Amino acid sequence: MSAAKSLDKEIEQYLPRLNVKQKKTVLTVVKTFMEEQTDWWDEIGEEQQKAIDKSLTEMKAGKLTSHEEVMKKYKK
Repeated sequence: MSAAKSLDKEIEQYLPRLNVKQKKTVLTVVKTFMEEQTDWWDEIGEEQQKAIDKSLTEMKAGKLTSHEEVMKKYKK
């Protein structure tokens, strides 16, 4: 069992035992954590996003250079 699933299971065991006030507090904490989460994609600039998208498109099209090829070229 993954660590996340194990934690989910443990949390599920405790929730029914909490009173309403405690449940509201837990909900507030969970909401705060969710609001604080940011996606790194939103933190980078539009130019960087476009460069990554272009690279992914090239990768999917098979336009790759192996590590060995790069090392041969720049090993000098």
